[in-house]
Amino acid sequence: MEVPGSSKPMIATQEEMVEARVPIPYRDQCAHLLIPLNKCRQSEFFLPWKCENERHVYEKCEYELVMERMLQMQKIREAEAKLKQSHKQGTIPLIPKTANA
Repeated sequence: MEVPGSSKPMIATQEEMVEARVPIPYRDQCAHLLIPLNKCRQSEFFLPWKCENERHVYEKCEYELVMERMLQMQKIREAEAKLKQSHKQGTIPLIPKTANA
């Protein structure tokens, strides 16, 4: 399943995420990494020094998604600024500037 605007495919299915009880806000393109991480955490009683590799892989995936979204937003802002600049140059102001203003 492809997610529009993202380079990462959705690997985990809805059924797998429901079965693994992944909370809805965490059902993104990295959910397939969160499922084994949560299983490891439960089996290791949430000890912070356990499951480090799984956690690192999951956090790296989330970081890459955030960076991708930031890059997309930057491109959108640049396009809007360019569009705004082109409109500003070619239009006649509705309210003329007066000598007193």
